[in-house]
Amino acid sequence: MQLSEDAIAERLESWPVARLASSAEDGRPHQVPIVFARSGGRLWSPVDGKPKRRGELVRVRNLRAHPEISLLLDDYSSDWTQLWWIRIDATAEVLQPVPSNDPEVSAAIAALEAKYPQYASVPVLRAPPTLIAFEPSRIVSWTASS
Repeated sequence: MQLSEDAIAERLESWPVARLASSAEDGRPHQVPIVFARSGGRLWSPVDGKPKRRGELVRVRNLRAHPEISLLLDDYSSDWTQLWWIRIDATAEVLQPVPSNDPEVSAAIAALEAKYPQYASVPVLRAPPTLIAFEPSRIVSWTASS
């Protein structure tokens, strides 16, 4: 059974983490958890100030090479009547440098700050400022119960 459009919208607004599946230049799969927020019909994820390895992240290199991705939101419960997932097929756009005077970007950063109180003490963007926009092309869902 599919989730309702309202249930999908609610989860996209509130769910804290998604899994980003991308492809490396050689076609190998790569999957990582990301934070995200919805703004202006797109989903946004920053390369933020949390500790990371040096250099450009693998996910950013992958998105530059192959922008077609999949995001997965899911919830597991030992009560299988509560299971659900949402898969979002999308095209990714890497914004680097991030245009500071773009109203769409400003709204996306505000949405990330509103969703994640951690951004009060961790910068939303680190140097070099990098923001990823996901343009959904297909959303598929499943739930064990109505």
